[in-house]
Amino acid sequence: MNVHDSEKILGVLDAEGYKATNDPLTAELIILNTCSIRQKAEQKFYSELGRFRALKKKKPGLRIAIAGCIAQQEGMKITRKAPYVDFVFGPQNVHLLTKFLKDNEPHIATEDNPDIALHELPVIRNDRIKAWVTIMYGCNNFCSYCVVPYTRGRERSRPGHAILKEAAGLAESGCREITLLGQNVNSYRSDLDFPGLLREIDKIEGIERIRFVTSHPKDLSDALIDAIAELPMVCEHIHLPLQSGSDAVLQHMNRRYTYKEYREKVEKLRNKVPGIAITSDIIAGFPGETVKDHINTVNALHEIEYDGIFAFNFSPRPDTGAAEMDDSLPQHIKSSRLYEILAVQEKITARKNKSLEGTRQEILVEGKSRAGGKQISGRTRTNKIVTVETSDCTEGTLMNVEIVRARQHSLEGKLPKE
Repeated sequence: MNVHDSEKILGVLDAEGYKATNDPLTAELIILNTCSIRQKAEQKFYSELGRFRALKKKKPGLRIAIAGCIAQQEGMKITRKAPYVDFVFGPQNVHLLTKFLKDNEPHIATEDNPDIALHELPVIRNDRIKAWVTIMYGCNNFCSYCVVPYTRGRERSRPGHAILKEAAGLAESGCREITLLGQNVNSYRSDLDFPGLLREIDKIEGIERIRFVTSHPKDLSDALIDAIAELPMVCEHIHLPLQSGSDAVLQHMNRRYTYKEYREKVEKLRNKVPGIAITSDIIAGFPGETVKDHINTVNALHEIEYDGIFAFNFSPRPDTGAAEMDDSLPQHIKSSRLYEILAVQEKITARKNKSLEGTRQEILVEGKSRAGGKQISGRTRTNKIVTVETSDCTEGTLMNVEIVRARQHSLEGKLPKE
């Protein structure tokens, strides 16, 4: 979401005649687009902001802006800590950037924007083959650890016709894969529901693959599972955050499902969509988490066998319910539990990747591999990275490859002999 927000900011700036530079010393405007989902990200932001103080002194005409979730969360506190900041705007107020650029006065825009889903902003995308498409903003779930409802506001869905128009335009420009974005795409509601939106996008000529993030387990409906199974362009991959394998912890997190209910939905997915890749998020060391709760999470990893996970220590965030819980765990316990979770998942991921050796997989070529040489890189429909040595390919091409070697986080393929 932050990456796509940056693309929108670049679009607004481009319309005002600005061009991007990789060198802050040559910049007339520096915007830090921030994330506050974890405390470490916030610490990195303030460290980075401090580096620009000296630059501002040397170049008084330089303007510095803070965008994103920390901007929304901190607001005026930022300008008190760093008075050299010119303006601050949250993720709901990117559309006001044009106004700020024309004024010579400081601005702080962190107010709620009920019309955010109706703003159609220009976008400068970094990738011509793949594109993010926002379908909704905000979140109504109020998970006790999560700051998003406070920084991105309540759920607001874009009109279906606007999304379909954007997707059709991307297809005409040569884009082959789109990823639909929402804090909880399952709860998208406009003139269409989410499965209905997928069915309409699936009809757009030129779009070869459709992905979406993120899905909340409580809202994963049979209709959505059917859409994944039936629609040829919808990829066989879903990111379905579990967060914990303990019902007690899930209740304290306000996740509104039990592990049993989650497991049943995974079974439905795998029955309807054989071979589907499932990835997840896990939080280690939530306040009050017991040894038994942690063991339940480790057991869940063994039982479900995810293709991959994003796992982090619990990080208390301002204004959230979990930040007020008294039974927080020491850092060394959180770190130890996180280490065990990651170690268990690494073995599972390695085993699942190994099982793909000798199979043929369709990849969408994304460009040259970072490894260099004649290697190209692409992704399978199940979102696994594959490198192939060939000099005969074009970005955006769909090609079948034979998997010859599994690595921990990627696969190595070769062109099959016909």
